[in-house]
Amino acid sequence: QGQLIESGGGLVQAGGSLRLSCAASGRTFRLFAMGWFRQAPGKEREFVASITWHGGSTSYADSVKGRFTISRDDAKDTVYLQMNSLKPEDTAVYYCAQERGAYGPGSSMKESYAYWGQGTQVTVSA
Repeated sequence: QGQLIESGGGLVQAGGSLRLSCAASGRTFRLFAMGWFRQAPGKEREFVASITWHGGSTSYADSVKGRFTISRDDAKDTVYLQMNSLKPEDTAVYYCAQERGAYGPGSSMKESYAYWGQGTQVTVSA
């Protein structure tokens, strides 16, 4: 049973930066692709970024490409999301997720992920 705990959210001005962390436990972290999703009020949860189980490939939503960077540290069982040049439209609750099957590609589909964190709020003021 996987458990994920996010941290690092907060309030930041437009143009600022935040780094989110997600600590995983319960499964062999290095075997599973990880993803970040976000959900703004009144909107569907959407894909932000993912990283393969081996860390050699990453994917990003077009809206964050060039501003956000996903990375993983298998020694610490942690995945990160570095967010730069933040915009008010990035305001949302951010969730990390772990893919259901081992050796996965890091899907952009919510249905591919079996375990989710509780979420961390990111608020970007204009």
